[in-house]
Amino acid sequence: MKLLAIDTSTDVMSLAVQHGDAVFAHSAAGGARTSAELIPAILALLKEAGLVLPALDAIAFGRGPGSFTGLRTACAVAQGLAFGAGLRVLPIDTLAALADEAHFMHFGAGGQAGAVGICAALDARMGEWYLVQYEFNSKLSPYDGDIDQIQSKKFDLIKPEAWSLPAGYTLAGNVPHPACLPALPTATAMLRLAPAMLARGLALPPEQALPLYVRDKVAQTTQERDDAKRVLAA
Repeated sequence: MKLLAIDTSTDVMSLAVQHGDAVFAHSAAGGARTSAELIPAILALLKEAGLVLPALDAIAFGRGPGSFTGLRTACAVAQGLAFGAGLRVLPIDTLAALADEAHFMHFGAGGQAGAVGICAALDARMGEWYLVQYEFNSKLSPYDGDIDQIQSKKFDLIKPEAWSLPAGYTLAGNVPHPACLPALPTATAMLRLAPAMLARGLALPPEQALPLYVRDKVAQTTQERDDAKRVLAA
């Protein structure tokens, strides 16, 4: 299988290319530099893997939730490259990739066997988190069997002070919580999820490379900021 995976949903730019059994990965600082550095980094990684774009089976990308600018960047680049090379795209939920990476890092590689529950959380700014629960039934990724259900899970936008960690679950992500295992969505995690998604026919034409925002509002009004300050001061 020949795949390219892109994630720019956080402040890390994560890329990976799969060429058969070999995986080539690259990560760098994201944010404002991503738009200028993403395509050159992709081309360099493809060259390292001995591939050209038209030889790929698909381009996977993190569709969200996450940084609004980062999501738009990943979608636009995946869409443009796929159009030019005649490929399909594979939109992957960033929290699914985060959960898979956390499971692989902390439980999957010779770690805990049996059922593992992970609450995947990303900092949504404005004092909120993006959050969703996943259940792993073995050391292997659970997405081989029920990728449709995993990809259709509803993401919550929560106030952390009104949330408590469910019994039997591990919190993983980039949120400020004493129990949180550090983890981010990565392109290599997307490569682990991609084969089952492709087998289920979930690849899409390039024009359907769209972001999943969850929150439809990126800033508070002046009145909302003043109200929040009054609540904190009370």
